[in-house]
Amino acid sequence: MEVTAASPKQTTFSTLEEETIFFLKGFKLSGFINQTLFLPAIGKTIDNNASLQAMNTIKPLEIPFFFATPVTLLSNVLFCLLALFLLPTFTQATDYIVGPGDVIKITVYDHDDLKTTVRVTENGYIVMPLLGQVKVEGMKTSDVSDQISRLLADGYIINPQVNVFIEEFRSKKAVILGHINKPGIAELRGSATFLEIVSQAGGLKEGSGDTATIKRVQDGKQEVIVLNIKSLVEGGNISQNIIIQDGDTIYIAKGGTCYVTGEVNKPDAYPCDNAATVLNLIALAGGFTGKASHSSVRIIRLIDDTKTILKDVDLNTPVIANDIIVIPESFF
Repeated sequence: MEVTAASPKQTTFSTLEEETIFFLKGFKLSGFINQTLFLPAIGKTIDNNASLQAMNTIKPLEIPFFFATPVTLLSNVLFCLLALFLLPTFTQATDYIVGPGDVIKITVYDHDDLKTTVRVTENGYIVMPLLGQVKVEGMKTSDVSDQISRLLADGYIINPQVNVFIEEFRSKKAVILGHINKPGIAELRGSATFLEIVSQAGGLKEGSGDTATIKRVQDGKQEVIVLNIKSLVEGGNISQNIIIQDGDTIYIAKGGTCYVTGEVNKPDAYPCDNAATVLNLIALAGGFTGKASHSSVRIIRLIDDTKTILKDVDLNTPVIANDIIVIPESFF
């Protein structure tokens, strides 16, 4: 990779954002910077298709004056690569919703006297030097930064650059019940997913079902979310691994049980879900014995609390929880 040093010249910046953009212009990785960059130093996002569009006129790796030595070149290269690889972490942090009990750290570039670490009150306020009380509850961290910037720009500081970081997450809680090893209250630290809470609760019990039900109060209304655990764990469907919110109640259902009796090698109770068939259950029970009648299989099923016998069922017939599958002996 060829590195070309530009001619030294004196350059000044009025804001940290200008300096950072200038730095990125001098370090364009052709074809590599292809998404929005989050810059923790200035607490804002710069879109590759907008603010960084000017970079298209810069030759790849055309190095400005401050890359004069190999040491500074290496340090700035490492900084840029670190910013790129940590992109998911930084962007996720901007989505966190601030609430009472959170401890947030606020810094203002070039104004160390305004640096403060403060806990959000029960009413959702913080106390900020110069500004006094500022309402932050229910806002994303990026929105809190913008809010404080606007207030400081109103007669206090010209073009303030404000960073907001979560120093300590408040203790949010969810309840997890049902077929789980350690049912009870689970503490939520930051953005906790469904699988993280299941792990915190000791994992699923043997024989747990394929679904989880989450009861959530959203905007004063209760909603029910049903998750497909089998699709998540076995199929890798990460859309089912949702973020658990403060106050959620999670219920892990017990798996359905079917009973196989008669001419099978291992008659017993076996787990069955909505996709299971008679043949699946016979396979779990070790298969037919040599005396089994393959064509006379019966299912004893409760329908409206009444025992119903389904005779001569096809082996591909779906089963439901609590079915009793009877394999009779063949007399021929």
